[in-house]
Amino acid sequence: SLEINWYRHACFRLKDRNLTIVCDPYDKSIGLTLPRLKADIVTISHDAPGHSYAEAVKDARKVFTGPGEYEVESVFITGIATTHGKNAAGVADPNTLFIFEFPEMTVAHLGDLGHVLTESQVEALPNIDVLLIPVGGRHTLDAAMAAEVIGIVEPRIVIPMHYRMEGTPEHLEPLERFLKEMGVPAPEPVAALRITKAQLPEETQVVVMDIK
Repeated sequence: SLEINWYRHACFRLKDRNLTIVCDPYDKSIGLTLPRLKADIVTISHDAPGHSYAEAVKDARKVFTGPGEYEVESVFITGIATTHGKNAAGVADPNTLFIFEFPEMTVAHLGDLGHVLTESQVEALPNIDVLLIPVGGRHTLDAAMAAEVIGIVEPRIVIPMHYRMEGTPEHLEPLERFLKEMGVPAPEPVAALRITKAQLPEETQVVVMDIK
């Protein structure tokens, strides 16, 4: 089975019996404090204090920061070049979307994705079981764009991230906006998601994670 924990913002831990991966660890300059984490692998979607503080993670053997194909302990990790919101100069900054193909299921962490994926980008992806998707707008997908991406990718489980909560940047939109866009009532938040292939729902289901 796969265990997923969320540590606010865009930081997740993905863990199966062989491997632990932490995505997008942040430093406290963004207004949140990350607990002490240990992992084998760290992935970083882009170079920003809210996403690239690899030093926060103990014992990491490898840090992946860009596009490429990697294999660690029978997990295939693919980094795909995308972009997020435009910077002050009007240029879209790079963002790496990571796909994790665990033996039992496939997870995608979209990082700070700021545009709706194209059909050809989606066709290049494997089938995504669990989609970790930013929904807070500004430099990333907003609620409507996130719903559009979900409609194209058709994952079995969607976990929203990178939205406004206590301590996060004020400019992010709240989770409620995304839930309304998806037409789902606010689900009961779960502290940890442990899931096997057999437990995946038939229809796309939104799971809201509680703070660890």
